[in-house]
Amino acid sequence: MSVLLPALMVERPWGRESLPAPFVAPEGQRIGEVWFDPPAALDQLLVKYIFTSQALSVQVHPSDAQAPAGHRGKEECWLVLNAEPGARLGIGFDRALSADEMRAAALDGSIEALMTWHPVQPGDFFYIPAGTVHAIGAGIALIEVQQNSDITYRLYDYGRPRELHLDAGMAVARGEPYPGALHHLVPEQGSATLVDGPHFRLDRLDGVPDAATAARYTGPLLVIPIDSDTAVAGQPVRPGECALAQRIGDLDVSGRCLIAQPC
Repeated sequence: MSVLLPALMVERPWGRESLPAPFVAPEGQRIGEVWFDPPAALDQLLVKYIFTSQALSVQVHPSDAQAPAGHRGKEECWLVLNAEPGARLGIGFDRALSADEMRAAALDGSIEALMTWHPVQPGDFFYIPAGTVHAIGAGIALIEVQQNSDITYRLYDYGRPRELHLDAGMAVARGEPYPGALHHLVPEQGSATLVDGPHFRLDRLDGVPDAATAARYTGPLLVIPIDSDTAVAGQPVRPGECALAQRIGDLDVSGRCLIAQPC
């Protein structure tokens, strides 16, 4: 049985007709995301690639406690793979804002100027807690690991004719600066722990996991190769793919990959 997760290419108005290798967009389609259908054993997590030619909407997600009954909230994180000159991510605000100030800024478009825009480069890593107002800018390719939830409250969309969700968004949005401790640059070489709760754990491996990492990952996990092939239970897993491993001991890692698991 294949360990590879099914992949779905998703068209977006801000996507790209030309994708970075190894991905190839179907002719005439603007692909903005590649989703990997989560296995039943790990359905709390969703892994995506995101490719932008335009800025995404300014948006916010609820926490588990704030989400509608029967739904998860959404916390997520981003690892930047490549970025065009001047590419940036909008996360949080330059100063504290009240809900009324955020709503007014969303309505008149000034919310974009009030946000803190972070210039990015490959290796930049950001954890985005629920309630953080954020937007992914143009010219970026990244991997997103998130709670498996589709609840997004759109606050501003640059005049594109899509629905906004200001009432729901203002009920959960934090009008505050983004904590600097949630952003760091992942070194090109070496393994690193990127997230260790509360909802999931995420590590970047560079070769065989050490004993401490292996001890943290008990049970099934997701494997996302970055720049070289990995093997899971003897089956090759290539960059641009995502696989399910039943245990960390099933991995044969020769280069860099991400591993993820719900907490």
